[in-house]
Amino acid sequence: MTAIEIKQPELPSAPSTRSPVTEVLASLSRSGSFLSGLTIVLFWVVCALFGEHFTPYDPLADDIINALVPPSAEHWFGTDQLGRDVFSRVIVGSRDILTVAPLATLLATLAGTTLGLFTGYFRGLVDDIISRILEAFMAIPVVIVALLAIVALGTSKATVIIVIGLSFSPIIARTVRSAVLSERELDYVAAAQLRRESALHTMFVEILPNVIPPILVETTVRLGYAIFAVATLSFMGFGIQPPSPDWGLSISSNYGMIGGGFWWTVLFDALAIASLVIGVNLVADGVQGALND
Repeated sequence: MTAIEIKQPELPSAPSTRSPVTEVLASLSRSGSFLSGLTIVLFWVVCALFGEHFTPYDPLADDIINALVPPSAEHWFGTDQLGRDVFSRVIVGSRDILTVAPLATLLATLAGTTLGLFTGYFRGLVDDIISRILEAFMAIPVVIVALLAIVALGTSKATVIIVIGLSFSPIIARTVRSAVLSERELDYVAAAQLRRESALHTMFVEILPNVIPPILVETTVRLGYAIFAVATLSFMGFGIQPPSPDWGLSISSNYGMIGGGFWWTVLFDALAIASLVIGVNLVADGVQGALND
């Protein structure tokens, strides 16, 4: 006689008790792209904060006798046309770009989020007027905005922050507006309106916490663009000014040397910019993937 197997009924699994924030952090900890990008970004952050403590030479000190020395054991990345150690300048040069770009991105996020909340919530005439102004502003190249700002405010880090922040805020505003349009039709917004909550309370207390994910993704993406924009403006002479070892400024000062075979005066600064932008983009990909899980 064969034994009769009695299957025990499967008990339903207990619901996860972890908060959404914990879930996102756990997903980020498993994301290879996020961890790789974060490692690159943290490396440059450490260089920006403490670079002067471990650079072998003063990045601002001229040494004409040793000008345009190729990479060697003494000067790992060679020297530029003024004899300054390129390795030391690359390490310390991360400071300005990692100060200006995040501040510009923060300004763009604050302004873009506020505009996006207003246009998405009120719609109608408010939406039409603000959206048309933003579209007109987006049509103006960043370089033209930089020229106008320099004439009005003068060349400084603050000018670069304002230019890039205002240039990127319409893009963030458009992303936030799309998210707010979806949230505005949900029941919790109608309940807030029935409680006669003010429009500002409904936008910033009720709706804003629910549109944080797309804002975070857009902010990390814009940071990568801001880094490239800062370097571009410095290269064109509209951004950070001498004697800063800023990467874009160093490329601008030395790119004429490439024709003479002095490639090292430009290559390592360009690689530094590329690595930082790639690192930020990897972080953005990881954040987007974690929020979409």
